[in-house]
Amino acid sequence: MEKVKGSYESLFIINVANGEESAKATVAKFTETIAANAEIVEVAEWGRRRLAYPIEDMNEGYYTIFTFKSEAAFPAELQRLANIDESVMRCKVLRLEYDAAEHAAAKKAAAEAAAEAAAKAAAAAAEAAPAEEAAP
Repeated sequence: MEKVKGSYESLFIINVANGEESAKATVAKFTETIAANAEIVEVAEWGRRRLAYPIEDMNEGYYTIFTFKSEAAFPAELQRLANIDESVMRCKVLRLEYDAAEHAAAKKAAAEAAAEAAAKAAAAAAEAAPAEEAAP
């Protein structure tokens, strides 16, 4: 019997006191951990951002959001590993009410449709511009 996989999203705020390269190494470590135990749908690295309030006397952090599908036990283990790692300032894991893979596919399709509509509009504008110049 196949185990049921749920969709999850995890936000990591990583300490940038040791530099951005150290933060990227931590992101790579957690990416490998998630890939080994779950199906990664999307990784959004927001990069260095200012915090709303100081955490551990730091005003900036490196933000990364992982969207993944896994069995129910893995998110608790991921939270435990993040709490152990000293470079992770905050970690929040949420269970999504929708299927992350379907949502990502719908976002991609919408972006492609918008890009196609913009290309058609630009072509129509370029076509109309020479006709206006030719008129006396």
